[in-house]
Amino acid sequence: MATETRPIDPAKVKASGERIFGYLKGMGVSAMIYLGDTLGLYRSMHQAGPLTSEELAAKTELHERWIREWLRGQAAAGIIEYVGDGRFELSVEAGMFLADPDSPKLAVGIFSDLPQRMAVVERLPQSFKTGIGLNYDARGPKGAVGIERVFGNWYRFALVQQVLPKLEGLVEKLGAGAKAADIGCGAGKALLEMAKAFPHSQFHGYDISKHALTRAEANRAAAGVTNVTFHDAAVDRLPADSSFDFITTFDCIHDMTHPMEAIRAIRAAIKPSGTWFIADPKSAPTFEENLQKNPMTALMYAFSVMGCMSSALSEPGGAGLGTLGFNESVARKMTAEAGFTWFQRHDFENPLNAYYEVRP
Repeated sequence: MATETRPIDPAKVKASGERIFGYLKGMGVSAMIYLGDTLGLYRSMHQAGPLTSEELAAKTELHERWIREWLRGQAAAGIIEYVGDGRFELSVEAGMFLADPDSPKLAVGIFSDLPQRMAVVERLPQSFKTGIGLNYDARGPKGAVGIERVFGNWYRFALVQQVLPKLEGLVEKLGAGAKAADIGCGAGKALLEMAKAFPHSQFHGYDISKHALTRAEANRAAAGVTNVTFHDAAVDRLPADSSFDFITTFDCIHDMTHPMEAIRAIRAAIKPSGTWFIADPKSAPTFEENLQKNPMTALMYAFSVMGCMSSALSEPGGAGLGTLGFNESVARKMTAEAGFTWFQRHDFENPLNAYYEVRP
């Protein structure tokens, strides 16, 4: 029996086309943001006032015709402002996200490994067939740099100054001399900020990314600190000796192939009086709630397929939590199952991350 077909709705056709090509526009603009960052164009425009394409080309020693096309596209996208008479300006407000190295809102780093992300996309059809994803090292050394840049300024401006003082008794412990670890430490930026602030404490970073650990060692040498040690977690595991006063996991539990094992390892490593601080993407318990309440949901699922869930499924039997998979209810359940008895959510006014303080 033939299935009855409903009439085509012209309004829906128009809306679907606008939506689909709108996302294509986003792809193109993202690529131009990558170029603006990589070529130093935003930094050259930052606090420079209105510039012509000739003036910006002279400042950057790049070809004027290419600069002109880039400027016009950025103005059409509303990222920079066209002020007339062939002059373009990066506003102070946009510069906070794109150019200012001292801005807590600097976010341009998330575009810096765009070519590597897209190269990974070419390999994902095989993952859809086999179920096995790609770990973060699949993006190469620039992938580690990109992640480092995404979170670097938050660690620099918020972690020590705003976050740690909200965790009861922690600043006093670290000031006196404590033992701390960052699991999934990446390039080590969080650890290095804490190590500089608390020279009497010892800090240990654990990660399985070879590229990230290489960056971490370079960053440690540049910082000149002596109270940080980095460990390849694949061979040098977190000791189960209840010796750590403070443990952190920044945006990594949802990426792990076996997060429950990691949480149990943290419980075995932490002192009975210790504190575990978790940062992980903010999400609701159900897809329906995320769909209704989180305007970033589509992007988060894209990031998940391209990175987070792919990493979490990069070994057979991986949990595959994905970007939005470690919400508060899941975090409470998993930490309780591992033997933690105290759980508190904190609000540090970050639109993307949720923060939890957990204790044995």
